[in-house]
Amino acid sequence: MIQIIGTRKNGDTRKAERFFKERGVPYQFVDLTERPLSQGELQNISRSIPPGDLIDTESKEYVKRGMKYMEFDCIEELLEHPLLMKVPVVRWNRRAVNGIRTDTWKQWADEAKGAV
Repeated sequence: MIQIIGTRKNGDTRKAERFFKERGVPYQFVDLTERPLSQGELQNISRSIPPGDLIDTESKEYVKRGMKYMEFDCIEELLEHPLLMKVPVVRWNRRAVNGIRTDTWKQWADEAKGAV
């Protein structure tokens, strides 16, 4: 099943949800404000997306924490502060992408519908 990770308030996350709803593809939604990712989940995602690319340098959390001039371990920071993640993260079959990636989503949606 396709998994969408993000927050309900994020416009790009809502676009991802709408994309799969419109195509009739079932998905699971993980709201980072309600449930942060486990270390295992984050490590699985980082196999497809480099950890540095998972940090949203434009986020309020990034600015609030003054991280622009800090050196930090991306995985540790994301585990402690999940709202630093660049969302949406869409996962399917051990693969993951973040941001708006409609070409990839369409391919996965087609594959997911064929697998049902």
